[in-house]
Amino acid sequence: MSDFSACFLLVFGQLAVGGLAALAVPPFAVLERGFYKSSASVFVGCAAVYLGGRLALALRPRPVAFGPLEATLWCAFTAAASAYLVSLWGDGVRFRARAYAAALLLGIAALATSGAGYRVGPALSFAGLFYPLAFLTGALALGAVATGMLLGHWYLIDLGLSIVPLRRLFRYFVGTVLVHLAVLALAVVVIASGTTGARAASLWQDHAALLAARFALGPLAALALAWMIHRTLQIPQTMAATGLFYIAILFVLVGEILGRLILFRTSLPL
Repeated sequence: MSDFSACFLLVFGQLAVGGLAALAVPPFAVLERGFYKSSASVFVGCAAVYLGGRLALALRPRPVAFGPLEATLWCAFTAAASAYLVSLWGDGVRFRARAYAAALLLGIAALATSGAGYRVGPALSFAGLFYPLAFLTGALALGAVATGMLLGHWYLIDLGLSIVPLRRLFRYFVGTVLVHLAVLALAVVVIASGTTGARAASLWQDHAALLAARFALGPLAALALAWMIHRTLQIPQTMAATGLFYIAILFVLVGEILGRLILFRTSLPL
């Protein structure tokens, strides 16, 4: 059984890593620097919230384990992401590229380490692969929809901006949600095979409705919104698309929170 506070905080870590990854999708030369400054500030803030929350949980009277490797990786990720944010106010292209690459690699490593920390059973088992994989793909989907919403707002500032960056980010969002959905579906198949024992039985017997809600209110609902966003971008109508991104981020976020609730109750990576 995992601590719910730590499970819930993981959503902030996912948003930080996934959002930073999504910033590489829109063409940097087309958008003004202000978009990257404001968006990166949000994601660095999420990283700080996750790191601060986990450190606070580790220091309370009944501490929640925060291993040295995991803590070091999250500290390094937050520092590298902060360095990337600072670089956006200067013209050091090489430093900015290195800071971004370091932050992204450290973020992936930190999130994978945190996900693997919830693993039950052998480290090299097939089922064990889904712990970091489910959290990473969920992070990419969450970061993609959040960045899409932030980019949609930028069209209210830069009225002459081409629709191409938003369409590119939209396609990335759809791709990440589909990959995440496939990973979750495959995880359910593996769990159904009985490799996780009593926890799988608990999932089917006690949390079947929660599992159904995790899919229906998460990636499936997000894909339905994606179809509507696609239609608005064909017009094109960026304000309507931004509003739909608002709704889509709620669905993706609800799906991840429900997934963390399943993690808390069953220790399964859904």
